Amino acid sequence: MERKNLTDRFINSRPPASIGERDEYADAIVPGLYLRVTDRGHKSYALVARYPLNPKHPTRRALGDCGAITLADARDKARGWLQLIGKGIDPKVEEERQRAAQVRRQANSFAAVAAEFLERHASKLAKEAEAKAIFKNEFTKRWAQRPITDVTTLEVATAIRAIVARGSPYQAHNAFGHLRKFFNWAIATGEYGIESSPVERLRPSELIGKREGRARTLNDAELRWVWMAAGELGYPYGPLVRLLILTGQRKSQVAEMPRSEVDRRQRLWTIPAERMKSDAAHLVPVAPDAAALLESLPTWTEGSFVFTTTGGKQPVNGFSKAKARLDKLVAAVQVKEIGAEAAAKTPMEDWTFQDLRRTMRTHLSALPVQDLVRELVIAHAKPGLHKVYDLYAYLDEKRHCLELWEKRLAAIVNPAPVEVADLAKARARRR
Repeated sequence: MERKNLTDRFINSRPPASIGERDEYADAIVPGLYLRVTDRGHKSYALVARYPLNPKHPTRRALGDCGAITLADARDKARGWLQLIGKGIDPKVEEERQRAAQVRRQANSFAAVAAEFLERHASKLAKEAEAKAIFKNEFTKRWAQRPITDVTTLEVATAIRAIVARGSPYQAHNAFGHLRKFFNWAIATGEYGIESSPVERLRPSELIGKREGRARTLNDAELRWVWMAAGELGYPYGPLVRLLILTGQRKSQVAEMPRSEVDRRQRLWTIPAERMKSDAAHLVPVAPDAAALLESLPTWTEGSFVFTTTGGKQPVNGFSKAKARLDKLVAAVQVKEIGAEAAAKTPMEDWTFQDLRRTMRTHLSALPVQDLVRELVIAHAKPGLHKVYDLYAYLDEKRHCLELWEKRLAAIVNPAPVEVADLAKARARRR
């Protein structure tokens, strides 16, 4: 058969073959490439070759229809097939392998693998609630349906820098650590087709900066503003914030509290080991103000979670939005107390929910209580302190400590009015 230098013009000008026949035109550029034209005028490309699955006889295989692929594409595809054949690889087998690999890649989306990681390992992470929130808000939103193997180093760096840019370098370090652990886990399982981590060559010190231990505590005025603003925020986040301040427990422990953990008669809140960072159950005496707060909250028939937006079925989430609303209320309280001009000159420094726990613990140091008891109240494992194996050990001392803290807090959030006579005495002393 005479070979022709196939062109688009030549292909478009080919008439239909005779009835019951097919016309074929061999390409002069790529050996074995043919243009086929049916009696109905349908045009397609095919490659005739001795394929590894049937090497004894030349076999014709379709490359694609004209229009669906261009002449240039047909030639490139034919050349690729010929190279595979030269290596003893059948193009059909290779295409099936690539198709299966693509299906696996799509099934192994970032969202799917991240969900699997959190299901298997979130409970083992030091900050389970934080890890879940970071994956949901920082990473899954960006790469949800992308194959895990497609996430690049540049994209990881961009996501981390976005956290730094909004003024949260401490959270950026935590997010970086969670993501590094996630990719290393995915590689180690051998289940998801990923062989290298996009986090591997990044250095948090260069990307984020030196990690500084957070030491922010709220002064009395700031603590009062947050307390008052929480009262304006309303259920569920307002009471939740106040209970954080009253008890000094971690945000996840308060937010995920079910009613079953609280013994109203004995005024005891038992946090089970699986919800504790230390993997040991923790007993929190419920002092009067905390008890009154819990009694004021609604109860639900669909679920038992205390702080919820789903009728008790699930604990609250979406803390970033609640924090944003709370910050606006705090600013309003600040303006009301010290005036707009003073508030504008000295706006309240950025703070986190964790800072409330640190602030509460700092105030405990001013109480006439043993240091061991102060640490036991917030279940803080401090180096050098002996372990207490009895869940009920120091229970009375812990209760006394929390009652003293509630009295101190009451004096902060509801300071006694300054009498005119007191001001006069103060001025006289200064003279």
